[in-house]
Amino acid sequence: MPTIDQLNKPQNRLEPIEGVIDTISEPRTVNLRTGGQAQVADAILKDETGQIKLTLWDAQIKMVKPGSKVKIENGYVTTFKGENSLNVGKYGKLNVLEF
Repeated sequence: MPTIDQLNKPQNRLEPIEGVIDTISEPRTVNLRTGGQAQVADAILKDETGQIKLTLWDAQIKMVKPGSKVKIENGYVTTFKGENSLNVGKYGKLNVLEF
């Protein structure tokens, strides 16, 4: 299983990765390219090797809280304004191991 410090460049179809939610921002409403709106929040996911921003959408926001242990399956990493971000995406899965 990869560690967070290995998520240092854009990549797709990641091996499952585990970490603990450190903080979660206040959700904000965004307009979707497909029309409509969605809620999005930024969390910080940590393990013993480092941390990365984790983007949470809609129902995912209420699935976790600071201190929750999670496993991301089939996620991907993007870079925006020089910052790496871990995303679950529509083909990925957010599993809560400990709420």
